[in-house]
Amino acid sequence: MSIRVDACVAQHIGDRAEQQDRAALFRHPRRDDVLMAVVADGMGGHSGGAIAAEQVLHKARQSFETFAPGAESPGELLQAIVREAHLIIKLARFTSVQDPHSTAAVLLLQPGRADWAYCGDSRIYHYRGTSLLARSEDHSLVAQLLRQGRITVEQARSHPQRSLLLSCLGDEREPTVDSGSAEPVLAQDTFVLCSDGLWSHFSDGEIGEVVTARASRLAAEELVLGARQRARGTGDNVSLIVLKLSRQVEKAAAKPKAAGAPLRISVVR
Repeated sequence: MSIRVDACVAQHIGDRAEQQDRAALFRHPRRDDVLMAVVADGMGGHSGGAIAAEQVLHKARQSFETFAPGAESPGELLQAIVREAHLIIKLARFTSVQDPHSTAAVLLLQPGRADWAYCGDSRIYHYRGTSLLARSEDHSLVAQLLRQGRITVEQARSHPQRSLLLSCLGDEREPTVDSGSAEPVLAQDTFVLCSDGLWSHFSDGEIGEVVTARASRLAAEELVLGARQRARGTGDNVSLIVLKLSRQVEKAAAKPKAAGAPLRISVVR
């Protein structure tokens, strides 16, 4: 038995004039069973946000392609991706008037384990069935107020400064880059990466119920549609990656296959 990965990348421009989010799923060039998922929510006028988010994806792909699974530390790889993307975006601020910034959520999935790193308020969720095992902590003012017990979850949803980040890539200050890992990962696990244009409209439980009950593409479509409906004409850019792990039963008479996790990827725009 091996693990099958059913994955979907979905985006919607929302009610904005420009799509400044970026989302991508990469397969390792030498290992089919090693994947990287990236969501970046860009910020900045005159397309500056789109440029910043694109730099996060570019750096992630570049570093991932030279990564040696089993020989290099996944945690060090992810930290380097986010911090080096920050330096690239910060340099762009001094050479343009676009003031680019971005969040970053990066997940590395290898056989038996997952690692992730993030900065800003783009989120990473790890579900086992409908149970939430882990979720990234937003680097935002509202999240800080929640942790301090100064506001409630309901107050956070409508807080006038709910979009104010305490850390992001491209800022003058060194970014806060937090990380996490899961080992082992099992056939009933699901990972979700998304921008605030998606998660701000759902509870953690709602997301878990949808991604557990549906294939990745159907789950992504339902969540994006739900976010659009709940935004009521004021929606932000939406970006979402769903990775569902399931059992792949090998047939007894099947021909030998190359090593690697079977992968099905859908893209919804």
